[in-house]
Amino acid sequence: MTDIIETESHSIPVPGEKLQKVLARVGLGSRREVEGWISAGRVTVNSKVAELGCRVDSLDQISVDGRPLKRDLNTEVVRRVMIYNKPEGEVCTRDDPERRPTVFDHLPRLKQGRWINVGRLDINTTGLLLFTTDGELANRLMHPSYQMDREYAVRVMGEVDDAMIERLKEGVMLDDGPAKFTDVVSSGGEGINRWFHVCLLEGRNREVRRLWESQGVRVNRLKRVRFGPVFLGPELPVGRWRELKQNELDLLSQEVNLEPIELPAMKTSEKERLKRLSRKPSMHQARQPRRTKVPRKGS
Repeated sequence: MTDIIETESHSIPVPGEKLQKVLARVGLGSRREVEGWISAGRVTVNSKVAELGCRVDSLDQISVDGRPLKRDLNTEVVRRVMIYNKPEGEVCTRDDPERRPTVFDHLPRLKQGRWINVGRLDINTTGLLLFTTDGELANRLMHPSYQMDREYAVRVMGEVDDAMIERLKEGVMLDDGPAKFTDVVSSGGEGINRWFHVCLLEGRNREVRRLWESQGVRVNRLKRVRFGPVFLGPELPVGRWRELKQNELDLLSQEVNLEPIELPAMKTSEKERLKRLSRKPSMHQARQPRRTKVPRKGS
């Protein structure tokens, strides 16, 4: 692939493709992740430490952490997306130094590439998480320029009035800059515990909680229920995952201006294996003790 640099007099072809884009496309991680690897000196091109923004072509030898990258620039991108209903108590890292359960513990293993999480949820937040094998899709879904809105169901403890809701929609100043909800809708509850559905266009750390806390109230339940056009339906229990169907995948791709890609053909045995895996409870759930019924007196 050759990029073009426009000048006042003519166009100059620039050979190759940006290294971070190549690594993201083959599914090693999102573009933001691989940019971090390059900056940390973990990536080499032709045995030399790569610099952020350098360009590579099909003849360049790329290694990550000393491991050569097997690639074929002519091979089509494999684009798969998983929806996962995250339970409370799981972290969104691959390896946790505290050995807490992670969201990657029970996702199906891939023969090539790896699952890239599209954004994160903190350990106490439940609900919708997306994973993909396509680094470019992950990058666009997380990039602010594509305005992918997230919707959360949130239970708030404290007095909430119309003036507070208006302030949250107009914008308040947090430690890391201004923030706001694009929509706030009451969805039930009584007294000081009320449920709301809120939407926002960013995924900053604990942003939903911090917005409510800025108004003197506390969030005691938080669940993501939508990411862009993808909804968390009642058919997906907590701790389970499912793969997006072709029409759902096409819609998600079009939201970020990517051409739809056909899902790879899958053998019947592989389909059955994935179906069995998707029904298994998460490791976190498996560790939960069952509640035993206490017999009533006289029974």
